[in-house]
Amino acid sequence: RGFYATIKDYDAHIKFSFLTGVSKFSKVSIFSGLNNLYDLTLAPAFSTLCGYTDKDINTVFAAELSGLDRQEIRDWYNGYNWLGDGVYNPFDILQLFKNRTFSNYWFETGTPKFLVDFLYRSKIATPKLDKLISSSSMLSGFDIDKMEPEALLFQTGYLTIKDTKQAGGQVFYTLGYPNQEVYQSLNESLLAVLVDTSEHSLHSLRLYELLTENDFDGLKQLFHSFFASIPYQWYTNNDIQQFEGYYASVFYSYFASLGLKVKLEDITNLGRIDMTLHFNEQVYIFEFKVVELVPEGNALQQIKDKAYADKYRAAGQPIYLVGVEFSKESRNIVGFEVELVL
Repeated sequence: RGFYATIKDYDAHIKFSFLTGVSKFSKVSIFSGLNNLYDLTLAPAFSTLCGYTDKDINTVFAAELSGLDRQEIRDWYNGYNWLGDGVYNPFDILQLFKNRTFSNYWFETGTPKFLVDFLYRSKIATPKLDKLISSSSMLSGFDIDKMEPEALLFQTGYLTIKDTKQAGGQVFYTLGYPNQEVYQSLNESLLAVLVDTSEHSLHSLRLYELLTENDFDGLKQLFHSFFASIPYQWYTNNDIQQFEGYYASVFYSYFASLGLKVKLEDITNLGRIDMTLHFNEQVYIFEFKVVELVPEGNALQQIKDKAYADKYRAAGQPIYLVGVEFSKESRNIVGFEVELVL
């Protein structure tokens, strides 16, 4: 505390102070010696202070771009936003230019186990991480005894601001994954909580191979095996096995951990597609149902009745309609129907 009080005494000589840590600290209580701070985190004028802009990449690092796909650099490492211009993760960029290959460099420096365990205990569906809504007061707060997932994920760099909306006297932020690195790596880490790491790696590799081959019988068997391996504790003290969204979130996490382009609740003029996957210049439309709640065979039929495929016909790509049905009693897949639309 004496250190902070000393800084305050010399505030006339200090224009900027840069204090590092996993999260922000409170200006009161033990840290009241710094209760006159101006927090720059969401000040637009300083939004690019801690990252590289597009202009930086194109000019300062122009000599390093040869042989690297410019859009892929954006997809992997750009996207952090503090109410101003978006920025790239500087650690990732420097490692990319050194190694000349795309990888989750920043994520590997120390993804905190407590964060993954916290999200697991909170039973937060992973698709929701890409569209969390948070008030400005919640986002800036941090109570170690009652951590809010939104504040924790934002302050540790795993989510960033995607949109801002004013409602009365309050500001609300839509949070989401900043880029490919975090999207892919965080989902992979969360899946590792449910299944042994080596087994998960085998599942992921097998999933990619089966998708490449459009082997839907193999996909059914693979996901049946995965759901069978989820510990029973995941279902205790809740009834998530009754909800289609739970099963969709497991599919989502597996595809996301491979970095594939997945969209949940994909809106059309007649309804919402449960999940859309774009892979290998093909489109996969998934509908999930719990058989105890609807008649069997309803999943695929709904895709056709609602003409969900129409949204993607103009692209001229093969479209696969996939109806997946689960039983809340067996907590596993009991139906898996596929139809190709040319």
